[in-house]
Amino acid sequence: MDSLKEFANTLPDYAKDLRLNLSSILSDQLLGDRRKYALLLACAHGAGYGPLIAAAEADVVDKLDPQVANAARGAAAMMAMNNVYYRFVHLASNPEYGTLPAKLRMNFIGSHGIEKDDFELMSLAVSAMNGCGMCIDSHERVLQQHGVKAETIQSAARIAAVLKAIATVHATL
Repeated sequence: MDSLKEFANTLPDYAKDLRLNLSSILSDQLLGDRRKYALLLACAHGAGYGPLIAAAEADVVDKLDPQVANAARGAAAMMAMNNVYYRFVHLASNPEYGTLPAKLRMNFIGSHGIEKDDFELMSLAVSAMNGCGMCIDSHERVLQQHGVKAETIQSAARIAAVLKAIATVHATL
């Protein structure tokens, strides 16, 4: 697949809204191209659907420097683990789990090499895809401390929602 737009164009007519939403996201300038394409890559990896990942990787190859692209992949990888663990901690009836150390290696979170707010935004988007309210709240607090506006956070969540839906529909074809 050559691009996310071409990938979305393979969706059936009942998913036309997803195509239109992706087109809107691709043309939106609120986030700026660097942040937008980093989010698209992180969310494609977060969706865990190979054909979508390939389309996103093809789209960003000339739009993101390797360090940003690697941070996007790393955000998806870390949230794949953390969202499961912290959703468990949050949903378990026993509050003791919240007092225990996670004992999960998470060094990448501190060594991704990009601006903290960009990494947090990608982590929030993937956490939204994975349904971890505890992680969403945590990343949102950090983003607010860094002065990131609600519209930016909402845009990241929209990207997550659209890419997750595209992956889900395409996987059924």
